[in-house]
Amino acid sequence: MAKKEPLDRSVREFIWNIIEIHSQLEEIHKTWALLLGITEPQWLILMAISELDEGRGVAGIAVANKLRIHPAFVTNQTKKLEAMEFLSREPSLDDARYVQMSLTQKASTEIENLSIKRLALNSTMFDGLDEAGLEYLNKRLRSIAKNSLLANQKLSIGVL
Repeated sequence: MAKKEPLDRSVREFIWNIIEIHSQLEEIHKTWALLLGITEPQWLILMAISELDEGRGVAGIAVANKLRIHPAFVTNQTKKLEAMEFLSREPSLDDARYVQMSLTQKASTEIENLSIKRLALNSTMFDGLDEAGLEYLNKRLRSIAKNSLLANQKLSIGVL
């Protein structure tokens, strides 16, 4: 077996750390969703809408892009969330073919009720990182995400 280069070993360790973090976040999202009586994907949709909404609602395609899921799945799940009174779906003022989604007061209240637990959880998860450290980490992760996209594109067209 060939000797592994230190950089290769570090990259593999990084990837396994990301897989572990993803797994833990998935379990955390499942727990938040369970507390609201919804599924994990529905929880993520609510979080994406909360993040993206700047007061005019959010288009389903924006939610799908943020979560990297199919727009039809977003449509299906947001209809269910609307029936549960977590979302309102209104025709876009710019183009009636599209729907703008917003959290309802019920959803906002339920999410706010979880905020103390969420802050405590974040404090535990990011213990040892101050705001500057977290900003630095996010900057590096954005760079890795951008480079990962480029690497994936190169791999898919056979350049690598």
